Amino acid sequence: MKILAVGDLHGDLGQAKKLANLAEEKGVDLVVLNGDFTFSEMLTPNLIKTFKDKIKNVAIIPGNHESEATSEAMAKAYGLINLHGYYAKFGDVGIFGCGAANIGIFQLPEKEMFNILKYAHEKVKDCKKTIMMTHVHPANSKVEMGFFEGSDAVTKAIKEFKPNIAVCSHIHEADGIEDTIGQTRVVCASKKGKIIEI
Repeated sequence: MKILAVGDLHGDLGQAKKLANLAEEKGVDLVVLNGDFTFSEMLTPNLIKTFKDKIKNVAIIPGNHESEATSEAMAKAYGLINLHGYYAKFGDVGIFGCGAANIGIFQLPEKEMFNILKYAHEKVKDCKKTIMMTHVHPANSKVEMGFFEGSDAVTKAIKEFKPNIAVCSHIHEADGIEDTIGQTRVVCASKKGKIIEI
């Protein structure tokens, strides 16, 4: 399975078009908009449609710049998969997620973030492979870059649920940085986008 993960677009329609074309060109099975597709809830017309016009399966989670309600509304309007506290299965691959962050306009307490991930993981725990999608990055990982505090809840979820891959965004400067926590590959996929195969 081939996934294009994209975070922190903040309404950049030009970049969305480039990434949608890349997804089509590379035969991507799923695009995940990994939060902060808006800038402070200001929607960019056609940004999500750009991806949906090229790729059948598009998923979304809110970042710290849009509410859960906005994310859900976009999911309903465009027929997207909302991974916030939810899941999707593609053959033997299960994907689960939680949006928001521990800082910013739309925040979630650490305990709530962990509980959301736990609930969603329950639905995919029997899948052969799993991917955990979060907007915020895990604490004590290279993605923190020494000065952007990550989420203890995300780190705890990685250690407890042991997904094959954990994808985050949130830290623009960490775009493309990878790390491992236990046996889990941690990938920061921000505005440039990252194609991940599993």
